[in-house]
Amino acid sequence: MDFLVLKDSVYSSPAFVLDETEITRQLEILAELRSQCGCKVLYSIKSLPFSAVMQMANPFVDGFSVSSLFEARLADEILAGQGSIHLTTPGIRPDELNELSSLCSHISFNSLTQYNQHSEAAQAQASIGLRVNPKLSFLPDDRFNPCRQHSKLGIDIEELSKSICLDQIEGLHVHNVFSATDFTPLIKTVDKFQQLLGVGLAELEWLNLGGGYLFGQIEDHRPFVDLVKKLKHDYGLEVYIEPGKAVVGRAGYLVATVLDIFVSDGETVAILDTSVNHNPEVFEYQRQPELHEHDPEGQCTAILAGCTCLAGDVFGKYRFTEPLQVGDKVVFKHVGAYTLIKANRFNGYNLPDIYLSNPLRVKKMKHYDYQSFRLQWLAD
Repeated sequence: MDFLVLKDSVYSSPAFVLDETEITRQLEILAELRSQCGCKVLYSIKSLPFSAVMQMANPFVDGFSVSSLFEARLADEILAGQGSIHLTTPGIRPDELNELSSLCSHISFNSLTQYNQHSEAAQAQASIGLRVNPKLSFLPDDRFNPCRQHSKLGIDIEELSKSICLDQIEGLHVHNVFSATDFTPLIKTVDKFQQLLGVGLAELEWLNLGGGYLFGQIEDHRPFVDLVKKLKHDYGLEVYIEPGKAVVGRAGYLVATVLDIFVSDGETVAILDTSVNHNPEVFEYQRQPELHEHDPEGQCTAILAGCTCLAGDVFGKYRFTEPLQVGDKVVFKHVGAYTLIKANRFNGYNLPDIYLSNPLRVKKMKHYDYQSFRLQWLAD
């Protein structure tokens, strides 16, 4: 992405800019993986369920993975019947089960109680599986860890191995990493599946290995290719992956403008026309996003803060080659995943406009106005 272009007046501010070239590059990596080992690829739309991204992904993937009825409806609308829709969620509402079963090709129940309650009704229309907690933690931060103590995500693999015959279901789903940049966790997880479930895996039709692996940032894909080929050969399994952040994470940019600059307790504070509420994981996980203008050797420092009245609406302290000025634009990088889907209008500040950009054109795809804010809060 050309950052000079990003700062061009063609963009309103704040703006959420998606790099089409980068999204396509990531999708091509996944398509190549698919051709090498025969896995099936699902785009996990929870990372960014923007219709333009889903339409871009559609030719490269075998369908979408979803976590709710609304996501399933949107996936069905984009796919128009030409692809798989996999659902897993910690809680399925009984009044939504029938529609979910008609929309989704595969449903992985999160617990044995939900399986016992709903599987009979669902299996008439969907392929039924179970989400498994392999009890293998690879993440030090429990806020991201699906295998944390007292986890709500999936059935304990040891309990599963003792309580149900695998010939009663058609598949298993596992997801126990976040932003992984090597395949060691996956290899160890599959090893545990083989140890505890053994030849029972051959009773299944499919295995969904979940998401959480940043395929575009992993140089050597051979361990993954070999693993999938072995699963297919040894057990006759259809193997699925469902990347989300891997597709859009590095393709998103948040463009903001400096509204005010002042000194507070000896530190320069720059107020931006955006907010951590447009990238809530900054506040949620106390994460400092990458900034294009940051220079580790820069002699000028500033704390970049959002424009709401939340005291913690702060992106962090950055270093600059030259002092910031009111009217300057700054660009947060690699914020394509889990930003807009979590963004909110706290204090009534509008959401960013959304753009698609490539070397040949910039296209504004979405603008939120007062009416969208009003309709959200107007009583029916």
